[in-house]
Amino acid sequence: MRRFFSSESVTEGHPDKVADQISDAILDAIIEKDPESRVAVETIVTRGLAFVSGEISTREYIELPKVIRETIWNIGYTRAKFGFDGETCGVLSSIAEQSEDIALGVNQSLEAKEGEKAEDQLDQLGAGDQGMMFGYATNETPEMMPLPILLAHKLTMQLAKTRKDGTLPFLRPDGKSQVTIEYDEHWKPRCVDTVLIAAQHEDVSYSEIRDGIIEKVIMPVIPETLRADHMKILINPTGRFVIGGPQGDTGLTGRKIIVDTYGGWVPHGGGAFSGKDPTKVDRSAHYMARYVAKNIVAAGLADKVLIQLAYAIGKANPVSIMIDTYGTSKIDETRLNAIVREVFDFRPGRIIKKLDLRKPIYLKTAAYGHFGRTDVDFTWERTDMATTLKSQAGL
Repeated sequence: MRRFFSSESVTEGHPDKVADQISDAILDAIIEKDPESRVAVETIVTRGLAFVSGEISTREYIELPKVIRETIWNIGYTRAKFGFDGETCGVLSSIAEQSEDIALGVNQSLEAKEGEKAEDQLDQLGAGDQGMMFGYATNETPEMMPLPILLAHKLTMQLAKTRKDGTLPFLRPDGKSQVTIEYDEHWKPRCVDTVLIAAQHEDVSYSEIRDGIIEKVIMPVIPETLRADHMKILINPTGRFVIGGPQGDTGLTGRKIIVDTYGGWVPHGGGAFSGKDPTKVDRSAHYMARYVAKNIVAAGLADKVLIQLAYAIGKANPVSIMIDTYGTSKIDETRLNAIVREVFDFRPGRIIKKLDLRKPIYLKTAAYGHFGRTDVDFTWERTDMATTLKSQAGL
């Protein structure tokens, strides 16, 4: 029996990712000056225009237009002929303070109002919204990520690298990848069935584009052991992709949440990450769920695990915690649940402290996925609790 699963990724020049990066660049600029700021900003980019809206409460000032233009420029939109560039595009903003009603629940949680003892101010924080957040890890790959999304990200990163270092000088910033993996009946990867690349380019011949991308992008990324004889390669199937980026398609913050997470392999709670400070559990609780899941797999307690957290606005502790190991747990799942609740604290303030989230680390999360990467600031990727979990489980 053969099974197939596909995941996609997009480059940093994709219009939705341009919007995500602008939102997170603003967050970084603010949180660097005032770590306790409350930020929830969204960006829309279109031909010749970047518009930022949202809510910001901070004690500091940042020059929004400068941050926005520098972000666009650094992505690679540096020429007016691209239809969008950091120097000449219009920049508009509409920013208000965080709602006082929301602040009531974030500043002091329901538990704190009811007299629960707090060690410090972080323990006072409540969730900034209701919602469901998911974390996942699998021993399918060393990065503990599903193989389709992992390879899709590596392809878009390679597209960007070959554009920036001049290896493929005809490439422009916009681009996408998609990878289809063939699995066996037990969901073990067999091979890569299909690789799809859509790459924005200058007006050069299709053969030059195809040959260059196969040689310099696809072959360095797809391991030889996974290349099936029947592996299909599709490059710019329409034959032409000159008009791209915000010139060709409007971009909006939060419209690539499946690219941001696990490539559709597991559920997503619905909340986007970019532009939100860590008091927003849409972001921080997703990171915490990944952290816990990865440590469970690293400890050898399960081959794969899905974790769902659910929160109520103004309440610190999650209203529910679900752990599903798909039947791969090495110990009783009831015991595993108890160990997780004993070892990890899922209150927003404790998450912020444990993962050290009040730092300007978010711009680099806004392209190529939030998970499965080795950057030292991606603290949710650490497996420093694996030994503790293993000890608690008696393994």
